[in-house]
Amino acid sequence: MQSTMQDAPLLISGIIRHGEYIHADKRILTVTPEGFDVATFYQVSKRAEQLAAALVRLGVGPGDRVATFMWNNQTHMEAYIAVPCMGAVLHTLNIRLFPEQLAYIINHAEDQVIIVDSSLVPLLAKVRDQIPTVKHIIVHGHDDSGVLGETIDYETFLTAQKPGFEWPELDERSAAIMCYTSGTTGNPKGVVYSHRSTWLHSMASTTANSIGLSESDRCLLIVPMFHVNAWGAAYTAFFAGMELIMPQMFLQGEPIVKMIRELRPTISLGVPTIWNDVLRAAENDPECDFSSLRGLLAGGSAVPRVMIETFRDRYGVKMVQGWGMTETSPLAAVSIPPAGTPADQEIDYRVKAGRVVAGIEMRITADDGTVLPRDGKSVGEFEIRGPWITGSYFGVDDPERFRDGWLRTGDIGTLDGLGFMVISDRTKDVIKSGGEWISSVELETTMMAHPAVFESAVIAVPDERWQERPLCCVVLRPGTTATAEELRDFLAQRVAKWWLPERWCFIDAIPKTSVGKFDKKVLRAQYHDGALNVVVLE
Repeated sequence: MQSTMQDAPLLISGIIRHGEYIHADKRILTVTPEGFDVATFYQVSKRAEQLAAALVRLGVGPGDRVATFMWNNQTHMEAYIAVPCMGAVLHTLNIRLFPEQLAYIINHAEDQVIIVDSSLVPLLAKVRDQIPTVKHIIVHGHDDSGVLGETIDYETFLTAQKPGFEWPELDERSAAIMCYTSGTTGNPKGVVYSHRSTWLHSMASTTANSIGLSESDRCLLIVPMFHVNAWGAAYTAFFAGMELIMPQMFLQGEPIVKMIRELRPTISLGVPTIWNDVLRAAENDPECDFSSLRGLLAGGSAVPRVMIETFRDRYGVKMVQGWGMTETSPLAAVSIPPAGTPADQEIDYRVKAGRVVAGIEMRITADDGTVLPRDGKSVGEFEIRGPWITGSYFGVDDPERFRDGWLRTGDIGTLDGLGFMVISDRTKDVIKSGGEWISSVELETTMMAHPAVFESAVIAVPDERWQERPLCCVVLRPGTTATAEELRDFLAQRVAKWWLPERWCFIDAIPKTSVGKFDKKVLRAQYHDGALNVVVLE
């Protein structure tokens, strides 16, 4: 027996049509030095139709890659709509990559067109003579530097066309968007999202058991649009009718505190390093006002307990932790406490990496592939599968990352019967001391509860007796002091004695990756080269 239901394809154009029609007056606000620019969903959608028509006129066809090298702003959103809806493939370029990696990604993806913000032209110019597949560069904003050679002015290019471009009927499994991993080891790898996976991911983001985005929300979108489609929020906005605040390059604590006070978002998405800086700025701002926020979503790395407690106790803001990766679109788990959890126990769930969302399957495995019990105690590697999880990388064979249809995430930890993940480390960061694992993540988040500690990163270093031991790198808050002995005593009250680091170093800043995570490979290289001033305690 067959179903009699209609078989409509799940396309991004369907999401956009819904937002344009049902939520036509919802707004996208782009922050500028003078204030902010405003456009409605309807206006942005119609401009996207003009952009699509202009790209076709330029020679862009189905499956061709159109890249963006842009901040979070309205123009970037127009490209987000136009490129996949017309049947081409949107490739969001990470503006913080080293030139060699940027050139590699552009060439590997075979981008034909790049749309770039004028303020980022000097960065793109560094690789212009290394990207032969790129036929056209379109510049948004004024640029007369000439460093990119011949370019196309975005506004002139777009307004030469009329709205009314008819989005084609596409195969829902066809490529819509490309995003490359941050390349912390080796070359970045490309993940290609389909229309179907993007549609399903957008729907999952609206459920109350995940992020619960809705038309009641106005989202301050701090996570970059080049980082896994801004965690899917750009498309979810049109799906749900959620307004967007686009911060462009104003990503420091002080301007973010001002945006929250003046533009009144209900939710905001960003990595923990951003939220740490927001707390620093808020502490020194007597006009700070977070009363509009129903919550903050943090992801990309572990969120320290003290950060969740500070937002809750000082500002009355609930912080939710999310887990995912480029390969998972990225939403896979969200740390929402189970119904009925006593208020004084909620934080015990919020500090976990997250609870598996509906549509995703999760398991943990031993080194030999044996599936381990979901008992919250057995430690193994998380493996994941589902309709918005990648099944392969673009143009690269990497069979070691996949096992029997499951993606091997590289994250190590435990999974309990309620579906909550606790991540103890990345496989490349785990500290194995005397045959036992030490969690660098737990050491870091515990260390950051010390009032003098602004940030802390822990890496494994060689040890003659134990093979590996932890080295704790600390950034102190301005105007504070602390000794290695004092910090070790603080940890001694909170972690197992054999976890306590003997080696400590105090640094001005922890190196970050292009997406704001701690870059531990740089710290390991600095240690190896003797560039860190390490104190060894008895």
